[in-house]
Amino acid sequence: MVNKKITDADLNKLTPREIVAELDKYIIGQKNAKRAVAVALRNRIRRLKLDPELRDDVAPKNILMIGPTGVGKTEIARRLAKLAGSPFIKVEATKYTEVGYVGRDVESMVRDLMSAGYQMVKQEMQESFVAEAEKRAEDALLDLLLHTKSKKPREKKQPPMVRPMGSFTINSDNHNGSGIIGTAIQVGIPKKINEEIPDETASKKSAEAEDDSFKETREKLRVMLKEGKMEDRTVDLMVNQNPQFPPFEMMGVSTEDIESSLSGFASFFGGGKKKKVVKVSRAREILKAEELEKLIDRDRVSDEARQRVEETGIIFIDEIDKIAVKGDRGGGPDVSREGVQRDILPIVEGATVNTKWGPVNTDHILFIAAGAFTVSKPSDLIPELQGRFPLRVELDSLGKEEFLRILTEPKNALTRQYTELLATENVEIIFQDDAIECLAGIAADVNSRLENIGARRLHTIMETLLEELSFEAPDIAPAKIPINVDYVHEKLADIAKDQDLGRYML
Repeated sequence: MVNKKITDADLNKLTPREIVAELDKYIIGQKNAKRAVAVALRNRIRRLKLDPELRDDVAPKNILMIGPTGVGKTEIARRLAKLAGSPFIKVEATKYTEVGYVGRDVESMVRDLMSAGYQMVKQEMQESFVAEAEKRAEDALLDLLLHTKSKKPREKKQPPMVRPMGSFTINSDNHNGSGIIGTAIQVGIPKKINEEIPDETASKKSAEAEDDSFKETREKLRVMLKEGKMEDRTVDLMVNQNPQFPPFEMMGVSTEDIESSLSGFASFFGGGKKKKVVKVSRAREILKAEELEKLIDRDRVSDEARQRVEETGIIFIDEIDKIAVKGDRGGGPDVSREGVQRDILPIVEGATVNTKWGPVNTDHILFIAAGAFTVSKPSDLIPELQGRFPLRVELDSLGKEEFLRILTEPKNALTRQYTELLATENVEIIFQDDAIECLAGIAADVNSRLENIGARRLHTIMETLLEELSFEAPDIAPAKIPINVDYVHEKLADIAKDQDLGRYML
């Protein structure tokens, strides 16, 4: 899902305090991290108001987030991008290696960001053409239903008429005066005797009457389409059949580059059009999508997307601690890890990356890196890369109080999600306060005895709690089930007693 377009007026309203307040709706705690990203976003808004000469010299203040998994690092970056309407991607540092080794070329992160930006702008532009596309799709559907291309069958050609016309003699030059005797014939199209010349006026009136009847039928079908009475009717539709290439990259050449190079050979890989029998409901979707593609200006989409990526794009680099080189730099895997850092460095510093939509400059893209740093530490990164992330924030571990708030306060709280999911089966579940507090305590206890995976522990706890109910919901509906402390203890009793918690929490 792409982000909604944000106007200049909306951006001006995004003060740091307002940004933090918006993030608070979805993320519990982590005040320092929220303030850091709020200031970074506000500085972007301020930069766009500067004179062009000074604007180019104001570099983004990239952020390094330090904290255990599951405390909200990724969610803060994702929500920030959505709030600002910025193109956003998340990448994992461990997926990149030095160019020439097995792995992904680091420049692919910029191409992926450009792809996200292109899709965002494309959808925004298409939204303004939805009404026109729906009208065109409806007309195309009517053509398919009426078979307009074949509604006038060809007239059968009659064989030519051959009729004898009498005998004739051709004189010869010989002396005996004899000649060649033959028979004349007439070749032509058969005609009725005394057939009159057709009345052009009558033919014209007949054609007009036929057109009026056709239009009337078309309008009746249009009404039936709008009323949904034709949804199950099938039509023959020519659909695009694009070749599918397996995703791969080698030596800095990405899939998109290969697809672009091979686009001229699409027909050899099953490209082009293919006839397919589909229902009207599905045909409408296909035709609408095709019309939307025709209505947008691709060059304009590319230009705007490239500008938005360069000015407001956000790249979140996760697991950056996994490529840090601990202690003395030696050989082995440390060489590859340091190589990844050196490959990432020019992208973060500012470089121009070629994409199929044109060159993208990374000077003003905001980079947010994150890592747990349980084994290594930020100072284990190469100094040059450390310098490109001047802002560092440490995120707090989550305890019982934070879990309790996570289960109840956010707009997308887990208790609300499960309540709404089971409500679709006509099963109403009611979480009581003491039960929620009990769940928070169990999650904190499990995290303290096993690996601390933060708020993700709540997902496994909730799934275990409601697994049986989710399975039986269709069979017991309608039902109203309270989730109280006794219910929690009953379903999670084995987890509370057994010391080998790994059997239950993977």
